[in-house]
Amino acid sequence: MTEDVFASVDLGGTKIACALATTDGQVLAEHKTPTQAHEGPAAVLARIGALVEALSDEVGRRPAALGMGIPGEADIARGSVKFLPNLPTQWRGVPVADVLEPRLGCPIYLLNDVRAATLGELVYGHGRQVGNLAFFAVGTGIGGGFTIDGHLHLGPNGTAGEFGHHTIIPDGPRCGCGSRGCLETLCSGPAITAEGVRLLLTGQTTRLQELVNGDAGRVTPHEMALAAAAGDVAVRDILVRAAEYLGIGVANVFAILHPDLVVIGGSVAEIGPLLFDTVRATVRQRIGMFPADELRVEPSLLGNKAAMGNCLGRHCSGGTIGIS
Repeated sequence: MTEDVFASVDLGGTKIACALATTDGQVLAEHKTPTQAHEGPAAVLARIGALVEALSDEVGRRPAALGMGIPGEADIARGSVKFLPNLPTQWRGVPVADVLEPRLGCPIYLLNDVRAATLGELVYGHGRQVGNLAFFAVGTGIGGGFTIDGHLHLGPNGTAGEFGHHTIIPDGPRCGCGSRGCLETLCSGPAITAEGVRLLLTGQTTRLQELVNGDAGRVTPHEMALAAAAGDVAVRDILVRAAEYLGIGVANVFAILHPDLVVIGGSVAEIGPLLFDTVRATVRQRIGMFPADELRVEPSLLGNKAAMGNCLGRHCSGGTIGIS
């Protein structure tokens, strides 16, 4: 009997990543293609359908189910999009399953991309050792998700785990969500980059200036991490402050949920030890109700493939997701 294969799609603002995998997570084929979101939802869905078909032809098998991580809110029961804030037209009400299921001949399941990354970490990453974990995806924004007793918890409308949008500074910077002082405004990639650009334009940085050749458009958290490692104290201070804010957010999650483990992924996590050491130190300083030394904070084991959950379709159709 031939083993079923499952498709996973990670829909992003600039690229679509797709993989076909077996039930044990072995990736048989994968590919990325530009989203070209300006062409509208119908064109993007047609591109996804063609990509899945091409991979299916490559491996000689059709998927038994497809799971898609989307950068926004999904109507999980209907397989449609509620809201994609960063894509043109915002995709409100786009019936993804109704469009793709007849073409691909398999069920389609939608899930927020960071919740999908949490599911991937649960099944193929750190979750193989623990059942209760919280996941922070720190990149252009900050998303999150958490699992309870080995099941992904979504809440009544699929939005449980929006760690980027709890308040850290009551009168802090205005957030895209409409609130102020959200964690996302303080330690996301754009927030860190903005501080780096400010240092550059005011002549307060040395090594960063050299690394980007004075071009503010080239400043990224990665370049800032390189500058800090090379001895740029001003840049290092910015990164440490951002990591302290992230540490406060992580400490809050530990205090509320007390997971076995907090996992941090996303592009900002690539800053490395400076970020993780600062987050851990901040958690130890902020937690006093139980032994903070026992609280684990680790980088994702799946890197940028977490959002695909490898065979997300299998776990969406097989009941791994717990909705409560």
